[in-house]
Amino acid sequence: MKKVSILSLHLGYGGIEKSVSALANLLSSKYKVEIACTYKLYDEPVFELNKKVKVKYLTDVKPNHKELREAKKSKNPFKIFKELLKGANILRLRRKTMIKYITHTDSDIIISTRDIFDDWLGEYGSKDKVRIGWEHNHYHDDLKYAKEIIRATSKLDYLVLVSKNLEEFYSKELRKSKCKCKFIPNIVDELPPKCSTLQEKRLISVGRLSPEKGYLDLLNIYNQLVKNHPDWVLDIIGDGVEKEKLDKYIKSHDLEGKVTLHGFQKKDYIDKMLQSSSIYLMTSYTESFGIVLIEAMSHGLPCIAFSSAEGARELIDSGRNGYLINNRNSEAFIKKVEDLMEDRETRKAIGMEGRKSIRRYSGEEVVKDWYNLIEGK
Repeated sequence: MKKVSILSLHLGYGGIEKSVSALANLLSSKYKVEIACTYKLYDEPVFELNKKVKVKYLTDVKPNHKELREAKKSKNPFKIFKELLKGANILRLRRKTMIKYITHTDSDIIISTRDIFDDWLGEYGSKDKVRIGWEHNHYHDDLKYAKEIIRATSKLDYLVLVSKNLEEFYSKELRKSKCKCKFIPNIVDELPPKCSTLQEKRLISVGRLSPEKGYLDLLNIYNQLVKNHPDWVLDIIGDGVEKEKLDKYIKSHDLEGKVTLHGFQKKDYIDKMLQSSSIYLMTSYTESFGIVLIEAMSHGLPCIAFSSAEGARELIDSGRNGYLINNRNSEAFIKKVEDLMEDRETRKAIGMEGRKSIRRYSGEEVVKDWYNLIEGK
């Protein structure tokens, strides 16, 4: 039986970590699977793993980002120097332990999930093994970032991209190297047995509360919507650096009781919220792969997104299984939301088309692509 190793930074909260856990579970039905993890952030992985999946933690330290931020706030030179030194030692240990693992593992296939791991895998990984880079992020016109990915993966056998757009881009850039690019989408959880009734007057959005997700734009949009549709409420699920700003906006615009920030929640909670919602809204400026859109579509929710979110463009055929709004036009976004608010039959029709279109992303379909890659087909 072949053995597969997945190189992971940690197994805490995050989109990459969720994808790593899902892939490890699927591959474990056919291969021995081991996750080599740099940091152990929690006693147990956040996302459930099959008992067949082995986790090997390479260090007993954690990143000191929080401590360094606090030291900088204190403006105490000694504390700042102490945390900078500690951080440098942690990074050295990260490098040393991961390179040692790459060099000594008995795995037949090694899958890297970070650009720095790509670099080390290409430099120190045996050419007798299948070495795969797995890039989850979109470069978002940041050519410096793209060039780093190209450099780091040029010595690998394959680079797996989560969108067709990225596959096309990196295939051209890596055409002179040995690395072959493959499009394999992320995995969506099983389709819920039933769809939302789309009767509740609830709008919903799920994601990290960070600037690129555009949640302040979403609140501006909702603040206009609620004037004509005061009985519709907005639920935002997620946590992040902009939580305080969003709280302040909600209070200053008298939206308390209308907008609820639920914070980070686990899958069961999110599924229940999606089941009781009627329209999904995405206001992201960028989005590598719209996993949250897929999850919303799996519940039969019609989805509206700005076309600036690259992942949304790959999932939504505007007017058929959702709506894309060009040029971040808030007025056009508001109009489309209002159209759906006022027409439940259209909500149902768009939602059902969305649910049909995301079957391609089920685990049983996506794992076939990974099998073919691993077996060299």
